Amino acid sequence: MTRLLEGKPIADKIREGLKTDIAGLRIKPLLASLVVGNDPATQSYIKSQIKAAQELGIEYQLHKLASNSTQADILGLLKQLNNDKSVHGIIIQDPLPKHLNYKEAVNFIDPKKDVEGVHPDNLGRIILGEPKIIPCTAYAVMEMILQAQVDLCGKEIVIVGHSQIVGKPLALLLVDKLATVTICHIGTSKAGRLQEHIKRADILIVAVGSPNLIKGEWIKEGGIVIDVGINCVGDRIVGDVEFEGAKARAGYITPVPGGVGPLTVVMLMRNLVEAVKIQ
Repeated sequence: MTRLLEGKPIADKIREGLKTDIAGLRIKPLLASLVVGNDPATQSYIKSQIKAAQELGIEYQLHKLASNSTQADILGLLKQLNNDKSVHGIIIQDPLPKHLNYKEAVNFIDPKKDVEGVHPDNLGRIILGEPKIIPCTAYAVMEMILQAQVDLCGKEIVIVGHSQIVGKPLALLLVDKLATVTICHIGTSKAGRLQEHIKRADILIVAVGSPNLIKGEWIKEGGIVIDVGINCVGDRIVGDVEFEGAKARAGYITPVPGGVGPLTVVMLMRNLVEAVKIQ
């Protein structure tokens, strides 16, 4: 029988642990959020961050910049936040307007305050097997796998999507657990080999943002499916995996919505607590 890997119960458990950690700190953590413009999806994510911060006793400082702000405006604000000792974490809400350089902005953040774990210093620590602050979504996926209580040693894991914040760091984290990891991407699909790789996956992780890209019949019997994708199709939100077909074959599967999503914000707050300890 297929079991659902739901994010909320896991997030609730982690949140309780964070409350204890925060109570033990000598200072109140402060998270500074930088947002440019009024992207609707970004506004929704900010609301969930504010709610999580309030529940945990974290101070949340929102810095709003107009959509016509320049790169210099962003870097100037980041310099202030880097130098402000009362600020323990900084997050840049993505996406930025197209005329702005997100990568340059992220690289300008003090790595000790990079609560999204996307600064080169923090990504480099993952390569060295010494992670301190881990990209939030990759961190959430690792927690999902942990909850499935599976021994990763020797497991065949297929990741579809090679982004800097999910696919690449996940592959490194899983290799450190002695899993055998394959990363698939658009090149794999063009070569006609995506299905071939997916069919042998003990654990399948998909994060590409393409609705129902992965067919249910491709899933290995009894495998674990972690669907990171969130896609709007009409009035419904669906993942990157055909849920019903995959559910009929998988041992564990994450629902969309309600799977990885609820965990991501909690991992952001966990990273903030880690940043306070580092500082």
